[in-house]
Parts: sequence; structure tokens; C-alpha cells
Amino acid sequence: MTAHKIVIIGGGAGGLELATQLGDTLGKSGKAKITLIDQKLTHIWKPLLHEIAAGTLNPAEEETNYLAHAAAHHYEFVLGTFTQLDRLAKQAVVETQYFSKKSQPKKTAYIDYDTLVLAIGSTSNDFNTEGVKDFCHFLDSREQADIFQQDLLHFYLNAQRESSTRELKIAIVGAGATGVELAAELVQAKQNFFKYGLNKIDPKKVKITLIEAAPRILPALTQKTVDHTMKQLAQFGIEVLTEHRVAKVDEDKVYFADGSSLDAEIKVWAAGIKAPEVMAQLEGLEKDNIHRLKVFATLQSISDPNIYAFGDCAHCQPVADEPVLAPRAQVASQQASFLVGALKARINQESYLPMFKFSDKGSLVSLSQHKAVGELLGQVNVQGFVAKSMYVSLYRLHQATIHGYTQAGILTAKDFVTRKISPKIKLH
Repeated sequence: MTAHKIVIIGGGAGGLELATQLGDTLGKSGKAKITLIDQKLTHIWKPLLHEIAAGTLNPAEEETNYLAHAAAHHYEFVLGTFTQLDRLAKQAVVETQYFSKKSQPKKTAYIDYDTLVLAIGSTSNDFNTEGVKDFCHFLDSREQADIFQQDLLHFYLNAQRESSTRELKIAIVGAGATGVELAAELVQAKQNFFKYGLNKIDPKKVKITLIEAAPRILPALTQKTVDHTMKQLAQFGIEVLTEHRVAKVDEDKVYFADGSSLDAEIKVWAAGIKAPEVMAQLEGLEKDNIHRLKVFATLQSISDPNIYAFGDCAHCQPVADEPVLAPRAQVASQQASFLVGALKARINQESYLPMFKFSDKGSLVSLSQHKAVGELLGQVNVQGFVAKSMYVSLYRLHQATIHGYTQAGILTAKDFVTRKISPKIKLH
């Protein structure tokens, strides 16, 4: 019997966890051929991007190579960019590019599937705000985080040529988890730059402003947690502007709808998400207004039962009278675990397909190296070192899922030693 072909597009947290678990079961037994497609050679856990951007984490020490991982976990990895879908032929169209000194044209590959799983995440939504694409940084990918880190580092390096100390103004638009975490991490970064001799930008002259259009920050958390976070941000010296809708951005300023403006040499946009542009181009599949694929509680597209979607690129509302699931790593991880059983049931042609139910374990927001805030099970507020330990454990659980508990333990020990002996900030 021919093995069932499962193609997963997107090697983010959910996509890689799914490929690993399916490879270790269906792939290893020969019941299915598992293929993972991603446009990059390595995986980085997306919640780490704010640390990479601030330079407080070296991404080279945390990335997972897809080719090596695929060989160890019984799936095939294809390097390429997903561009289109031929639903009639049941093929994913992937554009591949040669990496060589000699210029060669891009080539197109057609990957056959019996079941297609879209796990391509999300990108920032600038809501067509003037100037954002040209003058703001984004934190959707490892590459964007690297660019921000390099720009920040070169601000400090260039300042060393000046005769006196200067100031630096940073504006972060969007006060959800990403914006708040980046702002807090930058406080740690400015101290580290000064510690290592880049002292022409005085930490006291680094002004970090967090901008939010809504009446409060962290809309997914309770007011009690928000109040505690606001106190922490105030202690860090971070200015928070709520009810400030950005109307325009240029090279030097952020302009607000009320006519006021804010000086900022470095600007970051972290205000909202949408599905990647390729989703908008998929014909015949029903999507929402930000291009997320609409799915049933089985995570199957409502337009095509052979196509599944989960994580940030899926519009999933398992219970009719409850909100659509938010774009959170916790949701994607639970959906990946669910799909392992669901796809086994599909291959076995079981008459009843399971329905996904989300169990909210709570939310945690990092506030620098030793602090975090959050809520567990919607009731218990946690903060400080305890919350930070829980926050770090989420990453360790992700590592355990994709590598196994033994290797995750070794990686934890390696990170502990590395961070003890390495500089506290990336200076290259």
C-alpha cells in the first residue's frame, strides 16, 4: 500500500512540533511520508525574537537545522518558498533558489500531497499606515530580528566616534506581549552596552516609548496583571502612551492621529498581525479579513477537507459562541499535538474525526532576564522570578517536543554554561 503523503508547510513552533511527532510515529512505521517545507534552513522559536533583536540572545546557539533534525526524526525537509496550490492535482507549488556564486534562475517544484497542513504563521499588519514599511523594524522572523540588532549595535558603535555623550530615542508601536517584552529587553541591553565600553550613549539618555492605540496595554491579560506590568515598566523608565493611534511614520518621527508627534531614531512596529501574503493568493479557500484560512474544529479548511491549517494562519473558532482563537504559541502547540491523533484517524479512515478543544493554561510576559508577569488558568497571578522560571520552561517544553527530554536537558545545561561565560549582549 502506498504511504499517505502528509505535507506540512511552515517550520515554526507548531509546524516543527507536528512534523517531529508525525515523523517519529507514522514516518518511522512507514504508514505515511511526512514532508516539511520551509524557506529557511534553520528553526528559531518565535517568542525568542525580542531577545535576538535586543542582542541579549545569540541566535546561532538556539537554532535547529531542519536537515539534521529531519534525518533524526523520519521526515523529509524541502527548502523552498510556498507560492501556490494546485488543489485539483493535489500539489503544493514551491519555488526553490540556488545558493551559488554563479547566477541561476529560481526553479519551481511540485510537491504531491494527500493531506496538506498549512502552518505558515503570521506577519505584522501595518494597516497601510504611511511610512511604516519604509521606516519601521518588524519582528516577524529571525532575519528581521538580526537587522534590528545590527542597527542598534551600529548606533552605539557610531556614537563612539563622537566627543560627547548623546541620546537615543526608541519607539515601539503596539503594547501586546511582543512590544512589552522588547521594551523591557532593551532596558537590559542599554545597560550591557555601557558595561562593555560603548559609553557614548548614556543609559540615562536612552528613551524607550511604548505606544498603544487601545486604552491599555496587554489586552489579553487581566487589569491586575496590567497594573503590575505598568509599575514595572515605570521602574524601568519606559514611557507608555495609551490611546495614541499612529497616523504616519517618517525617518525621524512618529505622528499621531491627534496631531502630536514623537521623535524616534529607531522605530518598531508590533501592532497587529495578518496571515502571510501567499494566503491571500490561494483561490477557492474561504478566509477572513486578515487572510487566515477558515477551519472547522477538526482544523480542516471549510472549503477543502484535504487541507488543514493551524496556528496564526488559521481562523479557528471551535465553540460558536466563543471568540476566535488568538495567535499564541500555546494555541499552535496544542493544535500540533491534536493533529497527530487527528491525522492518524484520517489515515485509518475512522468514521469520527476528533474536534479540537483549546485549554487555556494562562499567559506569561517576560520583563527582562529575571522577571516576568502572567496568569495561570485565568485565576492565579504570578510575577518576578517564579513567573520568569515558568516562562523559560515553555521554551524547554518546546525543545523537549522536538528533540526529546534527554537532549532538551543537555541543551538546558549547555545554555546555562554558555550564558555564564559569554558576554551579556551580542557585540558583533
